Formats: sequence, C-alpha cells, structure tokens
Amino acid sequence: MDDFLDSLYPEITLETDDITMTISVKKDYSEIHDLDKRKDEFIKDLNEFIKEFSETPESEEFMQYFD
Repeated sequence: MDDFLDSLYPEITLETDDITMTISVKKDYSEIHDLDKRKDEFIKDLNEFIKEFSETPESEEFMQYFD
C-alpha cells in the first residue's frame, strides 16, 4: 500500500555536477495561488528539509560512506 501512496506524490529530480536528488513532494501547494509565492514556499520547505537532515545522525552516517 505504501508504494501505491508514494506513487501519488509528484516528484522532481534535481541535479548538479556533484549531486542528483529525487524528491517526492508530499505537501499540497495548490492552496497557494500565486506562482511566485508557491515557489518561495517550496524553496523554504526544501531549505528546512536540508537543515533538518544536516542535524540528524543519518547525515553523519551518510558522510562516513566517503571514509
């Protein structure tokens, strides 16, 4: 059932020279009608996500991969 629910979320793949990241977006941004405000809200949420991740043990474990 989780796989089915996961397939309902829109996804975006972000790629730079160093990182490729696929993001499933669970938040519904459709209530924000102004496109610029919607984009700002998404970027704010993305930054918060990255900040939260940076403070988790998983982020340290992930970096240990390169040891």
